[in-house]
Amino acid sequence: MSTTSDAIEPYRIAVPDAALEKLKAKLALATFPEEVEFSNNREYGAPLDDIKRLATAWKDTFDWRRAEADLNEKLPQFTTKIGVDGHESDLKIHFVHKKSDRDGAIPLLFCHGWPGSFLEVAKILPLLTSGDAKADEPSFHVVAPSLPNFGFSARTSKPGFAVRQHAEVCHKLMLRLGYDKYVTQGGDWGYMITRNMGKHYPEHVLASHINFLMTRPPSPLSSPLLCLQYLLGWYTAAEKAGLERTRWYRGPGGGYSQIQMTKPHTLGYSLADSPVGLLAWIYEKLRDWTDDYPWTDDEVLTWVSVYAFSEAGPDASVRIYYEATQKTEDFRAVMGYNAKVPLGIAYFPRDLIVVPSSWGRTLGRVVYEKRHEKGGHFASIETPELLIADLRMMLGKKSGIGAKLPF
Repeated sequence: MSTTSDAIEPYRIAVPDAALEKLKAKLALATFPEEVEFSNNREYGAPLDDIKRLATAWKDTFDWRRAEADLNEKLPQFTTKIGVDGHESDLKIHFVHKKSDRDGAIPLLFCHGWPGSFLEVAKILPLLTSGDAKADEPSFHVVAPSLPNFGFSARTSKPGFAVRQHAEVCHKLMLRLGYDKYVTQGGDWGYMITRNMGKHYPEHVLASHINFLMTRPPSPLSSPLLCLQYLLGWYTAAEKAGLERTRWYRGPGGGYSQIQMTKPHTLGYSLADSPVGLLAWIYEKLRDWTDDYPWTDDEVLTWVSVYAFSEAGPDASVRIYYEATQKTEDFRAVMGYNAKVPLGIAYFPRDLIVVPSSWGRTLGRVVYEKRHEKGGHFASIETPELLIADLRMMLGKKSGIGAKLPF
């Protein structure tokens, strides 16, 4: 059994000057592809003009120190060391933690994915920790960790650190903070991790809300009626559009994942050494995975800088794809039916996998679901008001299951 200190330390982001200087020096020496007539065709990947503009701004005008100060001011950050069975006994975990002033607030673990980070909690944090009690708006004590190998959490050193181990870290973090009972919210890998937490710690995870989901098409053996509906195409227009979006992701939209699932180290050399390569690899997803969200250059460069300056290194985050695919039991745990943890689901039309509502109901006891008319993969950034509304409706004492929770 892994053991470590229970100390929780305040944390402020402070990237060394040498790291900033090294980044600017590399950007100054960047070599870009030769321009051709289709260099800015997004079907081929990140547009050349966009990457040149962003790289130049990153080198010359983007003010990381201002972004750093803004994050330190708005996000109360901490670190602690957590032992993971079979792995590190003192893995440093960086996290955002803000408590509500309201009595009866609900502890909430907010879990990001790739290519996200703790930044995804920034817009929703003040909304989650407030809430109008008279309007049946629950308030939350929010915990948003940087997953191991992401942001300012430490790098793992042994193979096999997969979804189960990330779930262990997140659960132990909640216990460390005194939250024996809590709810979860997650998308992307946050979906995988929080579902795994519900599987292994159902006595602690009292409810789970997801804004991304993976499930199999219905089979004639387990769900014959759903299978018939699937074969005959008996779906709403929004569900059909979602399946079309899913087909895009399973085809040309998902090529990156095949690389990260199979050869993460080969890609890692470019991510670790080339800031332009890192920028292009992430920027493509920020553009393609959103519902025409108007990213500013500062938003993009702050986002990518967290990867560039991450404690584990820009290459470390992609390893979760490889490790997870080596452990098929992790996928079985999240794609099976979980009757113990009440489930809320948000469907956003420009997410990556957008399945019919009936498929989502094969995952567990769905107590709340909403199919939104706008939004993409990064819900807390693109449409924070919709994500907040979902959580409030699901967990409100009158509108949802809040009256059944012990808070």
